[in-house]
Amino acid sequence: MFKLSAIRLATVTFLISSATVATAADPIKVGVSGPFTGGSSPMGVSMRDAIRLAAAEINRSGGVLGRPLQLVERDDEAKNERGAQVAQELIHREKVVATLGIINTGVILASARFYQEAKIPVITPGPTGSQVTKLFQPPEYKESYIFRISLPDHIQADMIAQEAVTKRGYKKVAILADSTNYGQLGREDMVASLAKRNVKPVVVEKFNVKDVDMTPQLLRAKAAGAEAILTYAVGPELAQIANGMAKLGWKVPIIGSHTLSMPNFIETAGANAEGAVFPQTFVVGSTAKGNAFVDNFKKTYKVERIAGLGWAAPGYDTVYLLAAAIKQANSTDGAKIREALENLQGPVDGVLMSYSKPFTKDNHELFNDSSKALMATIRKGEVVRADSAK
Repeated sequence: MFKLSAIRLATVTFLISSATVATAADPIKVGVSGPFTGGSSPMGVSMRDAIRLAAAEINRSGGVLGRPLQLVERDDEAKNERGAQVAQELIHREKVVATLGIINTGVILASARFYQEAKIPVITPGPTGSQVTKLFQPPEYKESYIFRISLPDHIQADMIAQEAVTKRGYKKVAILADSTNYGQLGREDMVASLAKRNVKPVVVEKFNVKDVDMTPQLLRAKAAGAEAILTYAVGPELAQIANGMAKLGWKVPIIGSHTLSMPNFIETAGANAEGAVFPQTFVVGSTAKGNAFVDNFKKTYKVERIAGLGWAAPGYDTVYLLAAAIKQANSTDGAKIREALENLQGPVDGVLMSYSKPFTKDNHELFNDSSKALMATIRKGEVVRADSAK
């Protein structure tokens, strides 16, 4: 009887131990949402590939809590309704512990509530709409699960106005913005930033995504005596603005948001893209880790340049921030990950910077002013620091 009981006890102990080992080795499922097709895909694909790179590095080093990271990728197509659907798939079907990515402001505004209700943290390197991290602020909400490491539009707009009005002395500026949430919220921020400098735009023009002729808007801006064009749109339409100005023989500076770094602006506008100025959080040469990241990305994916570098670099960092939070929390529970992010001990060595307590309970923005950002420009088809361009 004793021998049989001992055997049974040993068997049960073995089974429990085996189950524990199996559970410990189970992958940590992390959602990755972004536009991998369509007009925003240069940003989304670059971000996704950088996230893959960081996850592979972490997994080669033993993963997190002894478990590998498993990326569950979904193409949100830059469509608000698709983004909401993706969020629900990742939460309920895939059971992710957190989500990284999302490029477009409209997409995160449409999907954030699903993550908030499920208590699933989101660390986003893409959307810049000023409302993104204000959706679930205290005191109305006890806590928020939305964290951002991209440069908010109100800061970008202020940097653009600073460049145009304070630095260059322009008093007559025109705003051209697309009709999306991104364009119109950015336009509002731009008008407010100009007003702080006692400047009112001579014209404010709107256009739709996929419009191919900006002549009417440009003619009105020219007739109003605009000394610069301030933009809030994405690559293809920005190229139409630059090319339209060239056709009119009208040469004034284009100063706009970070989307002027998109390859489908640079490549489609060609020589007409030269000299466009915009805010950025990273350019090649910014940090030693950044240079190593760029070299590794090019080597891994066999490309000569990163199409959407301004989205790839922060995308890479989101993985390391999440991994650090899971490790610090010693848990994959959403609430515990959120708490760790709000008091991240670090430092976390990233591409944009070395992160030291990047967030607090009341502030889920990495960038609270322009001190850690820079102005960049296009020189010979490459994104470089504006103060280094010749």
